[in-house]
Amino acid sequence: MITVIVQFQLPEPLTLEQARQVFLSTAPKYQGLPGLVRKYYVLSEDGTTAGGIYLWRSKQEAQAFYTPDWKAFVRGKYGSEPNLTYLHSPVIVDNLSHEVVADA
Repeated sequence: MITVIVQFQLPEPLTLEQARQVFLSTAPKYQGLPGLVRKYYVLSEDGTTAGGIYLWRSKQEAQAFYTPDWKAFVRGKYGSEPNLTYLHSPVIVDNLSHEVVADA
């Protein structure tokens, strides 16, 4: 599995409540997305940086999602270029399901 950390600068700081509303407006587009296991929306404590932490089944599925159109969507919605960091996720501890999941 692959974790991708996406970060981008905001044109103006957001409060946690403002971020929640913005993030809720985009959340439906990620439901049922092929290869996406989980997405966490994130906001820095000072409200100037936002993004997401995505868990994907494979790097290929992740890369298929982060297209030029997706980057243009982020630029248009948030006003800055997203920075992506890819990380291997060979083992995941899930305390909600009480599972330890190992990458195949």
